[in-house]
Amino acid sequence: MQQVKKSKLMNYESNRKTKFKFHYLVVVSTIFMVLFCFSCKEEPNSLKEIENDLITKINAVQEQVMAQGNMTEVEEQALLSLCSIVSHDDGLATYTTDNSMILKEVEIAPVYNGCEELSIEETRECFNNKVSAFFKREFNLSVSKELNLSEPKQVDVFFIINESGNLTGMKVRNSEVTVQAEILRVLRKMPVMKPAVHNGESVSVLCSIIVKYGNNVEVDVVYIPERPD
Repeated sequence: MQQVKKSKLMNYESNRKTKFKFHYLVVVSTIFMVLFCFSCKEEPNSLKEIENDLITKINAVQEQVMAQGNMTEVEEQALLSLCSIVSHDDGLATYTTDNSMILKEVEIAPVYNGCEELSIEETRECFNNKVSAFFKREFNLSVSKELNLSEPKQVDVFFIINESGNLTGMKVRNSEVTVQAEILRVLRKMPVMKPAVHNGESVSVLCSIIVKYGNNVEVDVVYIPERPD
């Protein structure tokens, strides 16, 4: 009887590890395929070396996951966050500022819901306040608290509000992958706005915010002096 129980336990552990490896093989493969599809949208020769290096690193992660057989919660969350970052066609693949004005240069800023029928300056101030309040309300503080930071950190975030008032072209500067994923999740929830206006026409505008995170989150809407890389 004892031997039967031991055999069942060994089979259970073997099946659990097999399911684990399959699960993360699927996750890593998904990341690989999404990034591959994104790379197809680039110019054929422009980023070829960078793309090849990225694919090599993704393959290395896949091999490590399969060899390791288990992951810590931190490793698991980082991998899933990376998958979340690249699983939407609204950020890394579409980020471009070529056809967008900088927010500070437009005559009338985008109109956030509740900021209608205000003066030009009041509309701009209302936009800043609404974006900041929305971000602070929606941001999951547990993501930054789990980092156990000794002091708050900050990251630059860019996004485009296009001629239809939709957010696109989202970009988060260097930060922890879980924080990047959470910032993008919040931006994707931001409501459609009335687009910015310049010379009587709706225009696409590049916006930027600074997110300070730790045990709390603070957001400053800033006007960038130049287009980011």
